[in-house]
Amino acid sequence: MTAKQLINDAVPLLKLSDSVAFAINRMDESKLAHLPVVNRGEFIGVLSEQECVTVSNPELSISASKIILSDASITENEHIYEVIRSMMALNITMLPVITQKKHFLGAITVTGLLPPLANMVSANNPGGIIVLEINENDYNLTEIAQIIESNDAKILSLTLSSYPDSTRLDVTIKVNRIEIGPILQTFFRFNYMIKASWAKENAYNEGLHDRFDALMNYLNI
Repeated sequence: MTAKQLINDAVPLLKLSDSVAFAINRMDESKLAHLPVVNRGEFIGVLSEQECVTVSNPELSISASKIILSDASITENEHIYEVIRSMMALNITMLPVITQKKHFLGAITVTGLLPPLANMVSANNPGGIIVLEINENDYNLTEIAQIIESNDAKILSLTLSSYPDSTRLDVTIKVNRIEIGPILQTFFRFNYMIKASWAKENAYNEGLHDRFDALMNYLNI
């Protein structure tokens, strides 16, 4: 999924002639701490709430207030993974999507990422969850898939989580079976370390929502 496909049409746009007070009101209404500034279809920059509150006279226009606008943006064909990486790195609640020529196409919000992310990890599909802890040199996707398929199951999604200054990996696998006991036993036989497992769909969904909540808290939503 590309950045262009993630655009949220409900994000309000600002003009350089808009007052700082107007911008703050629009941020409050949209529950966003950042909004795009656009001039005749051209992306100018991103205005932050943090910058707005430093202006002594909020009736001044954005241009007259001399507020520094961020150039934070992403081009239309970037993958959703790059969108997430950019939003985390920039600590931003809204990310403009532009063309190579800086034509403004729309904006992506953190909350707008939740449905496609949930779909990518098969959150709405019934199944069990297995988390393996392995050394990155021992990671073998083919073997993991063979173990799961030997128990008449299929991988619905698989994600890797690494740790700073470590060679450890967490391999989180969702399979299309709630009863995962035989799969766990096979992993034990192959000397895999099973860090955690969930055999109930509601337990997995609760964990997924907790992770999304943590993401939004990190971005100060």
